[in-house]
Amino acid sequence: MDRVYNFSAGPSCLPEEVLKECAAEMLNYNGTGQSVMEMSHRSAAYKPIIQDAEAMVRKLMNVPENYKILFLQGGGSTQFAMIPLNLGTKYKKAAYIRTGVWAKKAAAEAKKFITVDEIASSEDRGFCYIPKVEKIEGDYDYAYICFNNTIMGTHYEYIPDTGNIPLVADISSCILSEPLDVTKFGVLFAGAQKNLGPAGATVVIIREDLITENPLPGTPTMLSYKTHVDGESMYNTPPCHAIYVVGKVLHWIDRNGGAEGMLKRNKEKADYLYNYLDNNDFYHATVDKGSRSLMNVPFLTKYTGEAADAINKKFVKEAAAAGLVNLAGHRLVGGMRASIYNAMTLDGVKALVEFMKKFAKEN
Repeated sequence: MDRVYNFSAGPSCLPEEVLKECAAEMLNYNGTGQSVMEMSHRSAAYKPIIQDAEAMVRKLMNVPENYKILFLQGGGSTQFAMIPLNLGTKYKKAAYIRTGVWAKKAAAEAKKFITVDEIASSEDRGFCYIPKVEKIEGDYDYAYICFNNTIMGTHYEYIPDTGNIPLVADISSCILSEPLDVTKFGVLFAGAQKNLGPAGATVVIIREDLITENPLPGTPTMLSYKTHVDGESMYNTPPCHAIYVVGKVLHWIDRNGGAEGMLKRNKEKADYLYNYLDNNDFYHATVDKGSRSLMNVPFLTKYTGEAADAINKKFVKEAAAAGLVNLAGHRLVGGMRASIYNAMTLDGVKALVEFMKKFAKEN
């Protein structure tokens, strides 16, 4: 079977040239006579791989020297606990903005350790917009946002002003899809499996003054940021091959214009899809203009009730037969969702829109 257009929310499609590079090196990486999958993380052969990946993150995101870059495991969900355990030590209180499933889960996890104030929410309208919270004040150890909401398809078009309160952001589904001023944040984290590589690696960017010697009592060794800073991301065996692929993807981003190049590429794709959704009478986007993600685009048809369920299943099945896969929407939103991360091509989005036109005409 030929390659399909993969619209999965994650793990997602990777650049074909990266997959080909990895395939060519699978049995013999850089003349070592072994695969990266087989390599000791302590070996002289592997160390340059993780060092290069770190250097590329620092270059592409303009990460200042007073921030550490870590490659961890456990996905973004483990960060939901690491953040309050490491940052919630002074006031034992944090401010959270609830904009969907992942922000809600992060707040629920933090509540196990500290007091959480949910200072704003878009749940009143099914999380179809980003609430405007221009300034956050109070005795908070940190403030927390999910910058791009994979399930709901929303995205922050602004960065809240938190003054001296460290701002923490989950950027799992938008990392390096656009330029981002790292200095506005205390901690940024991202699971790699959407824009950077395969599942298994998590990138954390943390300001040095937030790396504490004394996290909350009872914090496991593996959940202390200092453990991983001191171990240079190798306190235990890291996800070696995943980090290797992340490095390949970072170089691909660099060759294609960096974060600025990705923004241009992603805006072109998203504009093409949203323009169609906003100018037909069969489909509609679920997210308000001004809060729309460039990465995740949920949409519904004009059908409602049981008829909607039937037409959605038909759409997903026929799209897959046409080589357009993983378009089912999340159960909380319904309908369909096209995740059009960095590696998705404009040709893929155009093929989706052509299928949507055909499906609308036939149904």
